Amino acid sequence: MKVPAFLDSPRARAADTGPLGKLWIWLGDVAPRPLDPIGSFKIKITILLVGSGCFGLLVFWALLGFLPWKMATIAIAGAVFVSRVLAHGMTSPLREMTAGVRQMARGDYDVRVRATSQDEVGVLAEAFNHMAGDLATVDRERRELIANVSHELRTPITALHAVLENIVDGVSQPDPDTLRTALAQTERLGRLVGELLDVSRLDAGAVPLRRATFDVRPFLRQVAAEQALHTHSDITIDVQAPPRLTAHADRARLHQVVANLLDNAVRHSPPGGTITLSAASADHDLLLEVADQGPGIPAGDRLRVFERFTRGGNAGRNDGGTGLGLSISRWIVDLHGGRIAVADTPTGCLIRVRLPRA
Repeated sequence: MKVPAFLDSPRARAADTGPLGKLWIWLGDVAPRPLDPIGSFKIKITILLVGSGCFGLLVFWALLGFLPWKMATIAIAGAVFVSRVLAHGMTSPLREMTAGVRQMARGDYDVRVRATSQDEVGVLAEAFNHMAGDLATVDRERRELIANVSHELRTPITALHAVLENIVDGVSQPDPDTLRTALAQTERLGRLVGELLDVSRLDAGAVPLRRATFDVRPFLRQVAAEQALHTHSDITIDVQAPPRLTAHADRARLHQVVANLLDNAVRHSPPGGTITLSAASADHDLLLEVADQGPGIPAGDRLRVFERFTRGGNAGRNDGGTGLGLSISRWIVDLHGGRIAVADTPTGCLIRVRLPRA
């Protein structure tokens, strides 16, 4: 059934109702609202009942020619009393929500209202409770983010301050080793700032992908060679890929994923351990795997390690990590329509990335 143009308003489209529902919404938009100046919903209900009763009495008088005034007065007084009693319970969730909104304005998101009514007010109360829960979660994540960022920034800044202070006081000389230590801390600061920028882009949700088709083998060789420049231990990176294997993805973003996974594997591998970077074609998808010989990730933490500032069982270890690499990697893989997960392996840790090739 075709709906007239004047009924197809944005609010009616958002409600996703039929023609009768759209008509009802339109009537609500254009109908007069003479009770808006009244500041009490209970008084409005009382006026509604008394007005309806008086209109019924007038019809009764017009049709029958007489009106029992004493009976009509008792009926109206009873209607006012009953309406006030019932309206108190009907408006209780609205008063609770009003008080709850004021509490949330002061930063208290633990407020909840009683949502036992089965009408529109009850639906509104449930939506209010759901909104309050979401706001509490967002506020908690914001506080955790500020605390974690402050902690992560403080560590390299403190170390860099100590190195420079020793040089200024003459305790240590600006020899290559001392300057290399200062450089490592500035690199750590730069890496953290870059990852925080990526997190802000993740939250904004406005990052376009520049997809292109490229060969996987030279791409992985390049990422592995760059990682080897920053690795000061005897770690072998073995890249295995079938000949002429190609990928259709954002090369820069995929480079970031592989680099993050390799960096994570390097930091958790023992000295002299072997890191395996492999690629293969599986069911028309591109399969990338990074395996190390570290302690591995417990089964209960395999989903949590992809959350922000989570380092599994090594949270207290000063290994230069920020706890953002795997979270950013999951975000990039999700943008490509792929999947990333910690796979089962007898020893060490194996992280598997599956990307659609088309």
